[in-house]
Amino acid sequence: MFDNHSKQSILIVDDKPENIDVLSLILSHDYKIKVAKRGKTALKIAMSPNPPDLILLDIMMPDMDGYEVCRQLKENNSTRKIPVIFVTAKDEVVDEAKGFERGAVDYITKPVSTPIVQARVRNQLELKRHRDHLLELVKERTRELHLTQEVTIESLGILAEYRDPETGGHIKRTKNYVKSLAEHLKDHPKFKGFFDEETIYWLYISAPLHDIGKVGVPDSILLKPAELTSEEWVEMKRHTIYGRDAILRVEEKLGFKSFFRFAREIAYTHHERYDGSGYPKGLKEEEIPISGRLMALADVYDALISKRDYKPPIPHDKAVEIITRGDSRTNPAHFDPVMLQMFIELSETFRKIALEYFDFEEEHEALSK
Repeated sequence: MFDNHSKQSILIVDDKPENIDVLSLILSHDYKIKVAKRGKTALKIAMSPNPPDLILLDIMMPDMDGYEVCRQLKENNSTRKIPVIFVTAKDEVVDEAKGFERGAVDYITKPVSTPIVQARVRNQLELKRHRDHLLELVKERTRELHLTQEVTIESLGILAEYRDPETGGHIKRTKNYVKSLAEHLKDHPKFKGFFDEETIYWLYISAPLHDIGKVGVPDSILLKPAELTSEEWVEMKRHTIYGRDAILRVEEKLGFKSFFRFAREIAYTHHERYDGSGYPKGLKEEEIPISGRLMALADVYDALISKRDYKPPIPHDKAVEIITRGDSRTNPAHFDPVMLQMFIELSETFRKIALEYFDFEEEHEALSK
């Protein structure tokens, strides 16, 4: 379970060479020893690519005392988990309490006793070994869970691709549009606190399911090589409901707050419009989930630049003009204005994504104009 052949390292921090020599003599046979005579040097070593496994820290030092060193260690994410043992001549209860308040795990008084130093160092390092091992197990289980969730969503996305052969590149393009928009909107005041790393990850993973409901649309409509009649269009619009209902069934089986939340929102609301003129519910402005608003913009851009049996691909610049100025197909009022402005700023990024995942040569030619 543990690597017993690799020596753990200990950083000894003390401004007096004789104290360092004593502790080094006690511990150097079993551990790798690092040394610092100043608090700033200790912090630099602790934050290096090869940090120590444990720190023996004196309190009374010039420039920066041990309490301050410990405080800074515990406030830094990269060093906060390194166990710190104070080794000091201060032996008052108040001194020990202050050390523990700063985050120390133990307290050894000078002059030191060899058996006590060895025992306490060994105990703390063994605890650290177990903590690190448990943390790695948790990380591995989390990776496995995420992989399972990704594969589940990807499998459903592949099902949609098989159902509609025109969606392969569309899925890859739109999920990357969504990710790019989300990453650049995370610091905007309107979305403060929404776009954290995990949310952006799940938006990216879930976006391919936006058209999963098309598996319920009859072939005669879905694969029709011409524009749809008004009656056929009514049925096509129902793919948003089919998608939502299918994902809801899965969520009910899971029985807890599931990772399908964004997929469900996207499938159901990616054709809603900010001005309330969309479908299936005619939601307006903030009534539309953020995920649906993102997908709406990504989907419309991609629909414009994509080749279909009933239309040629539209060049990128023309697609941007249509979205920002409007025509019979869409107009700026359909989109969240903040997202629309970000789309304008990222329009070249959208073009590059589209060029990377194009389906037909005609699309590549149109995007390259």
